[in-house]
Amino acid sequence: MTDPGDVRASDAEREAVVEQLRVASVEGRLTLAELTDRTEAAYTATTHAELALLTQDLPTGAPAPAPAPAAREGKKRRWFVGVMGDSKRRGKWRIDQELGAVAVMGDVVLDLREAEVRTDMVDITAVSVMGDVKIIVPDGVNVDLDGMAIMGDKKVDVLEAAPGMNVPVVRVRAYAVMGDVKIVGDSQAQPLQRGFAAWREHWRRMHGDDWRALGRRLRAESRELGRQIRDEHRDVDRQIRDVHREVNHQLRDMHRDVGRQLRGERRDDRDDLRRGY
Repeated sequence: MTDPGDVRASDAEREAVVEQLRVASVEGRLTLAELTDRTEAAYTATTHAELALLTQDLPTGAPAPAPAPAAREGKKRRWFVGVMGDSKRRGKWRIDQELGAVAVMGDVVLDLREAEVRTDMVDITAVSVMGDVKIIVPDGVNVDLDGMAIMGDKKVDVLEAAPGMNVPVVRVRAYAVMGDVKIVGDSQAQPLQRGFAAWREHWRRMHGDDWRALGRRLRAESRELGRQIRDEHRDVDRQIRDVHREVNHQLRDMHRDVGRQLRGERRDDRDDLRRGY
């Protein structure tokens, strides 16, 4: 009899999980990086067990309807400004409104990977005047870049998801005057310091269901390596003690030989003195 978890997943079931993940992100349960990773994993999942793994730490049951987006009226854009200086936003933070970045002979860095995105789309206006605006996103998101560059540059360096995936969208309107506006992915940025739960999921995705067995094998190999190091350390200690004993023996023999030689010379001197009298 087939295990229920081994039943093949359908396209509709994958889309349902993707929608559940999107709702969880809007509710603040997932960061943008987690949403992107799990969305890609959902589209590549082949069984119910693989889909269940992606939502096991989320509320059970049918996904609740997504909250209606807040009205734009009165919702100001959040600005990050660097004028002959730096403005950086990293780590965990909330995005529930449109963003703006302005760099005038300075740098602005927005790292969206650990942000809790409470909207359906991240909307950013980036202005660079003889400065740099750098926006870091998880690889796999859909980046929509438009705008203009005058004696400057605007570009995207992000690994794209496969066509047809309903992945998160980051829209950037870029205006660069003798400056740069760059949107880069994980592969082009400093890696995130993953928390334990995130690392556990990341490890399971890389190594499959045998990751615990792999962990046990690594621990056993570590113990064996420790035993070998201790044995080699004992052997080295024994060799050092043997060398030390041998050196001591040689020193004592040399000391005895020198003592015998000195005593003999003194006897000869006494004999010479007696013969002289």
